[in-house]
Amino acid sequence: MNWLVRMARWFGYSRALCLCLLAALVFLRVSDPAVLQELRVRVFDLYQVIQPRLRTIKPVVIVDIDEKSLKALGQWPWPRTRVADLVSQLTRMGAAVIAFDIIFAEPDRMSPALAAQSFRDIDDETRKKLQALPSNDLIMADAIRHSRVVLGDSALPTPQAEPQKLAVGVATLGGDARPYLFTFPGLLRNLPVLQAAAAGRGLVTIKNEADGIVRRVPMVMVAQGTLVPSLTFEMLRVATRTSTILLRMDAAGVKSVAVPGFDLPTDRNGQVWVHFAKHDPALYVSAIDVLEGRVPADRFDHKLVLVGTSATGLFDVKTTPLDAVLPGVEVHAQVLESALSHSILSAPNYAIAIELAAAVLVSLFIIMVGPSIGALTMLVLGAVVAAMLVGGSWYFFTEQKLLIDATFPLLATALIYLTLTFSNYLREQLERRRIRSAFGQYLSPALVEKLAQSHEGLTLGGEDREMTVMFSDVRGFTTISETYKDDPQGLTTLMNNFLTPMTNAIIERNGTIDKYIGDAIMAFWNAPLRDGAHEINACHATLDMLDRVAAINVQREQEARAGGARFIPLKIGIGLNTGRCVVGNMGSQLRFNYSVLGDSVNLASRLEGQSKTYGVPIIIGERTASAALDHFAILEIDRVTVKGKTEPETIYTIVGRDDVRRDSRFQEVRGVFDDMLSLYRSQKFDAAHKAVIQARAAAVGMGLDGLLDIYSIRIGSFQKDAPPHDWSGVFVLDSK
Repeated sequence: MNWLVRMARWFGYSRALCLCLLAALVFLRVSDPAVLQELRVRVFDLYQVIQPRLRTIKPVVIVDIDEKSLKALGQWPWPRTRVADLVSQLTRMGAAVIAFDIIFAEPDRMSPALAAQSFRDIDDETRKKLQALPSNDLIMADAIRHSRVVLGDSALPTPQAEPQKLAVGVATLGGDARPYLFTFPGLLRNLPVLQAAAAGRGLVTIKNEADGIVRRVPMVMVAQGTLVPSLTFEMLRVATRTSTILLRMDAAGVKSVAVPGFDLPTDRNGQVWVHFAKHDPALYVSAIDVLEGRVPADRFDHKLVLVGTSATGLFDVKTTPLDAVLPGVEVHAQVLESALSHSILSAPNYAIAIELAAAVLVSLFIIMVGPSIGALTMLVLGAVVAAMLVGGSWYFFTEQKLLIDATFPLLATALIYLTLTFSNYLREQLERRRIRSAFGQYLSPALVEKLAQSHEGLTLGGEDREMTVMFSDVRGFTTISETYKDDPQGLTTLMNNFLTPMTNAIIERNGTIDKYIGDAIMAFWNAPLRDGAHEINACHATLDMLDRVAAINVQREQEARAGGARFIPLKIGIGLNTGRCVVGNMGSQLRFNYSVLGDSVNLASRLEGQSKTYGVPIIIGERTASAALDHFAILEIDRVTVKGKTEPETIYTIVGRDDVRRDSRFQEVRGVFDDMLSLYRSQKFDAAHKAVIQARAAAVGMGLDGLLDIYSIRIGSFQKDAPPHDWSGVFVLDSK
């Protein structure tokens, strides 16, 4: 059960909340609402704007019924005989396939027979001669029959009254494609006489996106119950001289559409993503120039020719990611160019799996490690992850022609990160409020009473007073913290269980807690209320703290054994110093604390830092030792100059209380140790070395082994290399 509790503490409410959010985001992506689709395609548009398709080949020519042609030959529609002339001319010039982005759904009203009926004052003989002439539609059909022409049909939103049956060679592999293809109730076809003569028939219908931009073009659609290819793919079928178009299916829908030599990847609805190039006027040839023979003969040789219009009055314009206004016929040309240059983009049906996997894996990583690392590290890590996601998406676009969305993984991970950050911030604020309330009891009762009776005490300023200042710190706290890296709540509990008895030990000896600095405590005596025995009380407090740390370690060791956990004992170092200080309310007009300042405070901090160096738990200054010498077992340990000071200070350690001071063993140890220090400072290092050995034998169990080790090393070093002639026995401390 303990491991379950620890796991629950580690996991926390923030992680649980983020997991629920992640599940909701996955559901959102699977449902794929319009806003996500819009965001996704806009990013893909940006990719095309940054890197449009480069025209490496130009297999397509557009014969343009432009303003110039209309001005020369009259308004549209032209007589079918003129269109027949255009077909014949293109055929003679070597066009491989000719396709019309125009529908000839009604008979030509300028055919001789129809024209004869519209003349009022024509004689019967002339009328009969006109009626005997072949229709313009037959003439156009004959021209189509002697070429390879694909006629364009159009899908309609309403069914036709008399549907014309048309057999189209479309086969499917892997399932029924109809449920996935765009379906239209009606189909507007060309005249039967023209259709019978044509080599192929395809839909000119281009389905815009919701925002009116053309990004995808359907390759096969269902129109009036019939599978019908697009104009462009029918051109490929005719060009490859095959009779059947193949639709490949997978579990998600349509996978690709193919004829021999071309297998174009599509989305699940049978649409190809067009990789657009910038508009190129060089693709266009004016129809009047073709008819009047002003175009070089090789301009159409083995080319796919699209006949369409850019004339403003005919209203055939589209919007693409690259061009706000583009003639619709050029969209067909760009599809053909993309296919023939193998530059068709693909958003494969498995793309959603890649996007979901990226979002889930990165989000889980953030959820797991986010609360355990710093904010700056998390920010840098987030930037790296974002760069990897965007870079991967860009690589797939530029190198593989694949459209893999990076926006959803970025959006998901950003929301997870923000949620985790906010929830952790909120939790931290609530925890800080709780801790402030809990630790309010550790303020000195005397200070609370004084402030309650005298509100004017809450002003800036202070008074000069002799005080004893204490600093304590946990040794090896980083190592202890590492054992709680997966259980931050456990570390909080440990610190609460540690700081509480330490604080009580200080307050019970009339001390005042100045502040907590992580695992460190700063306290002082003789303020705010005067204490004539502040040095004695401070020394008692340090020994009380050591006793309580020992009790804490006994309890922790028992708990560690029961839980099979690693046990690292808590050890503290304490520095005490007495001297003149300024004590009072320090800070600003908005916020201040009752605190102490002065050189003596700095020295107390330095002494605490040296307790680890000298291997003793307590180091006290000269004035503290002088006042407490008759009450405690105090041992002089060195004369030092701390960093930043020039005057030497004699430092001491407290071995025990008065009972230890009176003990003959301690008196023997103190005598031997004093002799050793005298010999050491007199540079009689051989005799000092013997004194160290004698002191070590006498001080067994007193916790002085580390101190004696230091002197053994120092003396051994001086035995090899004598100190300089001006050496005074004062040791200079290089660190704080």
